[in-house]
Amino acid sequence: MSAIYALYPDPDAAQRAVNGLYAAGVTAADITVMSGEPFEEQPFAQRDRATWLWYIACAGGFAGLTFSTWLTRMTELAWPLQTGNMPIVAWWPNMIVIFELTMLGAILATVLTLFITAKLPRRTPDFYDPEVTNGKILVGVQNPAAAVLPAVEQALTAGGATLKRS
Repeated sequence: MSAIYALYPDPDAAQRAVNGLYAAGVTAADITVMSGEPFEEQPFAQRDRATWLWYIACAGGFAGLTFSTWLTRMTELAWPLQTGNMPIVAWWPNMIVIFELTMLGAILATVLTLFITAKLPRRTPDFYDPEVTNGKILVGVQNPAAAVLPAVEQALTAGGATLKRS
């Protein structure tokens, strides 16, 4: 694996580098941008904005709701306890268990999605520079094609940044 990247002191310089990479013919999926803080006002921060996380969390919550409703109802029907004139399946006490398992399903689905999408069980990112934790913004390309390599180098160094290889 080889990567070429540069570090920028402010988000505007990083955005100029990203625009230069687009002009050089590098696709958005091949560009890596890392920073120690979010820069939501910059266009480079908007490219991964769309996510399915909300739908996955809702599906996990619905699975928890379905399972908990089945569990509480079937438990009470399997061991019916006659209590005065009250029904066997008492929904008000069951609502506590139903709520908790619904939230557990949504939380587990969200955490599992986070682990999968962030590829968290790995030691380090594909390429990384410790200066990112000191406020710098990393913009780079992993395994650039030989045909676009000079244009990538020019785009990354246009703002006066020092080119680095990993």
